[in-house]
Amino acid sequence: MSQASKIRVAVVFGGRSSEHAISCVTAGAVMAAIDRDRYEVVPVGIARDGRWVLAPADQRLAIEDGRLPEVSGAGRALALPFDPDAAGLLVVEPDRVPETLGQVDLVLPVLHGPYGEDGTIQGLLDLAGIRYVGAGVLASAVGMDKGFMKLVWQARGLPVGPYVLVGDREWRRERKRKLDEIKELGFPVFVKPARAGSSMGITRVTAEQDLEAAVETAREHDPKVIVEAAIVGREIECGVLQGVGDDPPEASLPAEVLTSGDQDFYDFETKYLDSATTLAIPPDLPSAAIEEVQRIAAQAFDALDCEGLARVDFFHTPDGRWILNEINTMPGFTPASAFPQMWAATGLDYPALVDRLIQTALNRPLGLR
Repeated sequence: MSQASKIRVAVVFGGRSSEHAISCVTAGAVMAAIDRDRYEVVPVGIARDGRWVLAPADQRLAIEDGRLPEVSGAGRALALPFDPDAAGLLVVEPDRVPETLGQVDLVLPVLHGPYGEDGTIQGLLDLAGIRYVGAGVLASAVGMDKGFMKLVWQARGLPVGPYVLVGDREWRRERKRKLDEIKELGFPVFVKPARAGSSMGITRVTAEQDLEAAVETAREHDPKVIVEAAIVGREIECGVLQGVGDDPPEASLPAEVLTSGDQDFYDFETKYLDSATTLAIPPDLPSAAIEEVQRIAAQAFDALDCEGLARVDFFHTPDGRWILNEINTMPGFTPASAFPQMWAATGLDYPALVDRLIQTALNRPLGLR
């Protein structure tokens, strides 16, 4: 433990993915909610070029007038040593002897997308022998990759919609065959980067002639692409938390995403820059349907061997079926994010939610689990 017996928490944010700005906003909200009487916060930013810096404590991390925040990389450079006995951060500056910043009890990695939410930083922290909030390497990687995510859920007998995976080499070598395979899904389809979030790089395609361009747009974010058949249904989300001790995972009240604009789908602007989106918590559904989506959300969490937290997204069809869309193993904590709102409606407010995540991670053993 650090000074005055406070638990030292390094909040890591930013990162190299296209979700850099949303990670910054999440970090700002999380750090504002952490109980400073119990926890000492160390803000650690990762710039878009991959540099780690000790971020200014007073840095403004919010969307203001449509401008997105980012880690400038101008702070004091940091290195994370692979020393399980140290579990500390090292300040590295030009022409100066490296300075130990001190022991870190826990890392809260609020990174979204590749190079953060996909198991990369989780592996780094495992090697360093440092506890962290959220899923481990495998669950993070599978949860980030929509193709493997759906394969695991299918293997566990959970409901997913029709889809086609388009790998990098397949696209370059067998483009016509993959386009023909996609066309069998029917239109419209949603073309997505397989390993991205915040609706980055997604295109709704209604005609064959637009399909190839949509795949290329997705490939700007990820060489691996997933194409999903459009499912008619309501968009419902459900939060999941790891159970206390050996208890099973707990599911929140679900939320329905409601948009009042003319958007084709729940895109980046609708999520973060538009006031036309609201959440109905709980949605107007029978209690039996709400219990069912909570049950499937917990099963989806367990199927991927998740830890800590996740948000599970569904479609609820007119005939009453639940179709899994995707899982987010580090969902956003921005003011517009569904995850903290769902838990607040369930009875766990924002500070209590953050505290529970920290305590769950502190009680988790190091090494293989």
